[in-house]
Amino acid sequence: MTTFSSELTVELIDSMGNDASIVAAMMVSTKGAMSQTFLGQDSTELQGKIDFLMKNRHGSPFEHGAMTFFVEAPIAVFREWHRHRIGVGYNEISGRYVKLEPRFYIPPPERPLIQTGKPGHYEFVLGTREQYDSAVSEIKAQCESAYETYEKLLGNQVAKEVARGVLPVYTYSSMYVTMNPRSLMAFLSLRTKDKNSMFPSFPMWEIEQCGQRLEEEFSKLYPATSASFRHHGSVCP
Repeated sequence: MTTFSSELTVELIDSMGNDASIVAAMMVSTKGAMSQTFLGQDSTELQGKIDFLMKNRHGSPFEHGAMTFFVEAPIAVFREWHRHRIGVGYNEISGRYVKLEPRFYIPPPERPLIQTGKPGHYEFVLGTREQYDSAVSEIKAQCESAYETYEKLLGNQVAKEVARGVLPVYTYSSMYVTMNPRSLMAFLSLRTKDKNSMFPSFPMWEIEQCGQRLEEEFSKLYPATSASFRHHGSVCP
């Protein structure tokens, strides 16, 4: 049975390190083994050193940590997410080996629908209820038709890796993704909006929702780093 959903799942699975880990990595250059004394410090005591690193764009200490997330989202989101390659690890469900489920993404009513303006200077607005209902109806019809074709191909012994070619980018996929603090900040700088950003970004709505959930977990695990990142214009060091 074909199902439709507007859910975007980003769940923290595992993590390593904190603000103190970053400062310890910073201080090893001058303190050697004594840098380990910073590992037990409270994040508020580390803010000054974190700010120094961020302001002067000394980036390598921010690579000492890791966050692993489980993500469920449409393939359209994964295509943008996978453009982030440095300091990021991925393992995604394989449509070559398993039959993909008939589960498809539907934009929620609050998702801006209509593009206005010229390329490079456009914005998205909600549109009318009639436009939204029409779009949802067409998306559902095409997804259902595509999955019927997919099953027909599989029934004719066509390989999964070939049959999946008929499925739309709104097909749900799932993956584990592991990022270090530096790579996560690079992601946030491009995939979330911030009015105080030094270099404004205009991400696709769905990946921004995912980015906001990444940042929620990031701010809990690395509060000093997260705050400093935004304070210094959302520029990845």
